Amino acid sequence: MDLFAGVLPFVHVAEERSFRKAAARLGVTTAAVSKAVRKLEDDVGARLLERTSRQVALTAEGAAFLERAREAVAQLRAARETVAQAQRAPRGPLTVALPYILGPVVLPALARLQTRYPQLTVHARLSDRFSRMVDENIDVAVRVGELEDSSLVARRLLSTRWVTLGAPMYLARHGTPARPSDLERHVCLKFVDPRGLPRTWVFRREPGGPSEPVRTPPAMDVNHGPALLEMAAAGAGLCQVLDFMLDTRRRDGRLVEVLADHAAQGPPVHALCLPGRQSVPRVRALLRLLSDELCPGVAPT
Repeated sequence: MDLFAGVLPFVHVAEERSFRKAAARLGVTTAAVSKAVRKLEDDVGARLLERTSRQVALTAEGAAFLERAREAVAQLRAARETVAQAQRAPRGPLTVALPYILGPVVLPALARLQTRYPQLTVHARLSDRFSRMVDENIDVAVRVGELEDSSLVARRLLSTRWVTLGAPMYLARHGTPARPSDLERHVCLKFVDPRGLPRTWVFRREPGGPSEPVRTPPAMDVNHGPALLEMAAAGAGLCQVLDFMLDTRRRDGRLVEVLADHAAQGPPVHALCLPGRQSVPRVRALLRLLSDELCPGVAPT
């Protein structure tokens, strides 16, 4: 208990870089915070903070301890909230992070969730960078790609496929490619990822074969998915996108798929949350809605 008693004061001091501000957040005296942090340092056997008359800074040991301490505090808050709200309808703030390309898929689901539970306040945060869930108070992050952070609870929502598209007017001028190697003679519009790198196109060179990258000639690139589709619909060239990005441009005939027999599997889409958060009513309601709409028949655990 003595060890845990100093964790929250330490986290607040580290975040505020001030004992006085941390004390104000906790509603106690500065002396009480200072004593709790000193006791914590004694218990762990390491100096966690460097103190001067002007500032407070983390030591290397303090930075490492802070990362784990934040996770512990987040899990304890989730546990308390789970118990408090176990019998309540979803309510309160729900912050969801997602990349721009998933906006058309996820935002309508968030709107339906809020309509179903009017006491929810939904905060959608669109960004192509990976959010730090603890630091940014993210309840659920929806991400495209293979998972690297095994400490998060993951729910697979979608399996995807790469589709290659062109406008009928472009295909009438340049012809329809029959195999990936034909792309050497075509204008290929590329998507630029958040690192500033054009994404390499992938295909199955033989129907049913393994996926592999295919070199395509550089022509134009853009870092915005809807703009990429609009360029292709205007006849500027071919583009390759994930199947969930398809919209009215394909339904109304402005874009048609080519090389469908060579289409490669795309990255998966997951919903992620911190351990313990999946039991919070508003988070559980969102995970259930996304699972019902994006992968019917699979209920979130």
